[in-house]
Amino acid sequence: MSMERLVVIGGDAAGMSAASQARRLKGPGELEIVAFERGGFTSYSACGIPYWVGGAVPDRDALIARTPEEHRARGIGLRLRTEVTRIDVAGRRVHARDLDSGAESWTSYDKLVIATGARPIRPEMPGADAAGVHGVQTLGDGQELIDSLARARGRRAVVVGAGYIGVEMAEALIDRGFEVTVVNRGSEPMATLDPDMGRLVHRAMEGLGITMVNDAEVTGVRTGDDGRVRAVVTDAAEYPADVVVLGIGVRPETSLAEAAGLPLGAHGGLLTDLGMRVRGHTDIWAGGDCVEVLDLVSGQERHVPLGTHANKHGQVIGTNAGGGYATFPGVVGTAVSKVCDLEIARTGLREKDAHRAGLQYETVTIESTSRAGYYPGSSPMTVKMLAERRTGRLLGVQIVGREGAAKRVDIAAVALTAGMTVEQMTALDLGYAPPFSPVWDPVLVAARKAAAKVREAG
Repeated sequence: MSMERLVVIGGDAAGMSAASQARRLKGPGELEIVAFERGGFTSYSACGIPYWVGGAVPDRDALIARTPEEHRARGIGLRLRTEVTRIDVAGRRVHARDLDSGAESWTSYDKLVIATGARPIRPEMPGADAAGVHGVQTLGDGQELIDSLARARGRRAVVVGAGYIGVEMAEALIDRGFEVTVVNRGSEPMATLDPDMGRLVHRAMEGLGITMVNDAEVTGVRTGDDGRVRAVVTDAAEYPADVVVLGIGVRPETSLAEAAGLPLGAHGGLLTDLGMRVRGHTDIWAGGDCVEVLDLVSGQERHVPLGTHANKHGQVIGTNAGGGYATFPGVVGTAVSKVCDLEIARTGLREKDAHRAGLQYETVTIESTSRAGYYPGSSPMTVKMLAERRTGRLLGVQIVGREGAAKRVDIAAVALTAGMTVEQMTALDLGYAPPFSPVWDPVLVAARKAAAKVREAG
């Protein structure tokens, strides 16, 4: 019997985690592993790119968890700068092109992993591809942006979009000494928060010297005679720019999968079962930013592109492809970020998510502090909590504050995963000492108020 071959498309978190886990379970004599990566890097932290651009992380290589040489030393046949251009499901093979030599070839597979990630959204408008306009998704993108900042004639930067990447890149550009304007189509930054919580982020960004322009639709990028960006144009004004960063978000990179006839969801991501197998295909798995996942709170499929999920997907895929058994049950939508010393966190549903899911809910917003009020260094914190009206089930939490605010959301993430009610949360035995929290932790203060509101609602 011939040795099985596992082919992996994509060499970052999900793909190489899958390859590495499969290799732990089956040695080179039992399973051949071939991985294709169209870029020049593997197993790196895309989440760290804004901090590298801003200078907090001085060296690009610090973001690389495992080099190509390390993967190859473990018996993984890694082919860099090689792009898979077609998946032949019926023939159980993939077609790839070497981006340097142009050579093309077919590679057969017994098992296939699709980990093609996501692509930055580039608006269809004049000048979107001009020199000086950058998306930030890969290490190569980060290097291009850093080089572009060094070449820029002036020190004016415009960030289009105010989600996680937009907000983090705005801070990075401030740290690089640029004047920064953020142009956002929403009413407030951080659309993953409700607008009342996003307003707190807005104030903090302005406190950093960032100019926030909300409710603005970008209609084009004006360029100079040299083809380089000069300004970002909206439906109401024009903002001078020597460099532009697109932080509009990402879409699942599933063009290969779609062309192969594999099932996609409403958000454009691949659909998988609990074992991360592509639905309807026993020997094809998919994970990372190219898939949709089950939201455990709403019961609906979502696209949640985060490195935490990608690494977990890879572990599950590698275990199953290597002959073991593992599942990925879903997510509750936990994410954290920061703007300077302002910490931003969310998990579960926003108000509009709960409304879209047809849930009746109550909300409370409380002000508290990170430590006992009398202890030095105590700072304010705002917690917003959603609970289901009749059952009291926790639906979501958003936190904005200074030191110690963001990671408090993990309390809520565990409660959401466990399906706890806000009444049950009030009895949680959380750690307390004056340097760490008030006697009643801010999350528990919110839970008490939410429980009271649920009771009042009957």
